[in-house]
Amino acid sequence: MIDYGNWVLAGAGALLAGGALGGIFFGGLWWTVRHGASSPTPARWFLGSLILRTAVVLLGFYVVGAAQPVRLGLCMLGFLVARAVVMRVTQSTAITKAAHSPGAPPCA
Repeated sequence: MIDYGNWVLAGAGALLAGGALGGIFFGGLWWTVRHGASSPTPARWFLGSLILRTAVVLLGFYVVGAAQPVRLGLCMLGFLVARAVVMRVTQSTAITKAAHSPGAPPCA
């Protein structure tokens, strides 16, 4: 007989792990854009961040998925939910800062 309690716990863990991986990936991207844009060597920031974030996420998917498509799918779902959350949080931060800073836009 299948033990559904363990399956639910493993699925919830995969969903949470995907959320954590998404938070690391997209939060790291947001942090890199904020700090890399003002750096004298932005290419190093962006390339290094891309390699590090991708390596962490791929390793995480490999560990969480463990050759089980359902857990891998739940991990990916958590990753996408984290993307939406990070976009919502960073968008409200950007709007708040833009409202308080008069003058030319930062890229002008």
